[in-house]
Amino acid sequence: MCRLLAYIGSRVSLEGLLFQPEHSLVVQSYQPREMLSGVVNADGFGVGWYDLQRNNCPFIYKNTLPIWNDINLPSLSSYVESENILAYVRSATTGQALDFSNSQPFVYDNLLCIHNGRIDKFRQTLYRAIRSKLSNKIYNWINGSTDSEHIFAMVLNYLLENPGKSIEQALHLSLIELKELAQEFQTDVLANLVINDGKKIVASRYATKLPAPSLYWLKNAVNFPNSVIIASEPLFNGDWNACPENSIISVGEDCEIRIEQI
Repeated sequence: MCRLLAYIGSRVSLEGLLFQPEHSLVVQSYQPREMLSGVVNADGFGVGWYDLQRNNCPFIYKNTLPIWNDINLPSLSSYVESENILAYVRSATTGQALDFSNSQPFVYDNLLCIHNGRIDKFRQTLYRAIRSKLSNKIYNWINGSTDSEHIFAMVLNYLLENPGKSIEQALHLSLIELKELAQEFQTDVLANLVINDGKKIVASRYATKLPAPSLYWLKNAVNFPNSVIIASEPLFNGDWNACPENSIISVGEDCEIRIEQI
């Protein structure tokens, strides 16, 4: 299991989001409170952010070191500011390689994606089944071996084959298809995803067999006004709301929260 963090709203520094909260993502890397499995998130980390005045495509920084061991991140975080940020700390599934090809966020054009969850016995169950459904373009885009990247590939495939569909629709259809495949191959899927296009955050809290991994949202925190934060665990005391299980949560530039059941 991993820990996720997404932010949209007024411009904020990475330092203010990643390091300063009492139960920050850095703290969650070594002292998480609500993980369904695992005890630490020491298998790397990644951060993605946008500066749409400079580039429609996101910037990323990631490492296979634990987030607390990266000597460059604190100074980078004090310099970088953004209105749209994703970050995660990784607890790798047993057997998955600790290399950059398996590190998140995953990037496709202007899209970022992070994932917390797993497909049980992925290589023996849904690995080939998912790949067989992908277009050549998306199949060849995959660079690693994780279930996370393959789930994102399913979403991308829906978007490319159905240009009129929204990210929410593509994610919804992908999760329904994952559920059908999980039933066929007798496995379980946990899929908390966050996808970002620089203007909107779309997240899911999903499991074919409940409970789903934890996920919360908070709007207009005292230290983060005019914003929405989505996180695996609350970063500080506040009116955090648990995202409903098996739902999709979307937040646009207006910071209005929309929730639909899957």
